[in-house]
Amino acid sequence: MIKIKFCTIPVADQDRALKFYTEKLGCEVLTDQPFGNGTRWIEVAWPGRETAFVLFTPPGMEERVGGFTMASISTDNIEKTYEEFSSKGVEFVEAPKAQPWGIQAIFKDSEGNSFVMTQEDK
Repeated sequence: MIKIKFCTIPVADQDRALKFYTEKLGCEVLTDQPFGNGTRWIEVAWPGRETAFVLFTPPGMEERVGGFTMASISTDNIEKTYEEFSSKGVEFVEAPKAQPWGIQAIFKDSEGNSFVMTQEDK
């Protein structure tokens, strides 16, 4: 079996990002350990998921923080997730909207990174 283990999300402030991903998005910490030069290797994921986010920016790649991520998340109920995230202060650039391929919304994390959220087919 082959699977994606993690997707790295560039962050400027690891503590702020960790708080956002756990408190606002509901992720749990899989690992949080020193990684050298004052940084940490932090992996978070939603309970029961196999793929994690790594909240880390390699030295020299700081310009990647705050852009459009190539990671997309899906939910079985986009309206419910939108309301839940919004109530916790998550900034949405685009509310749930029907598209030819399904329903999508776009939100930003604490670092300004944008994510597309879609609804899984039922």
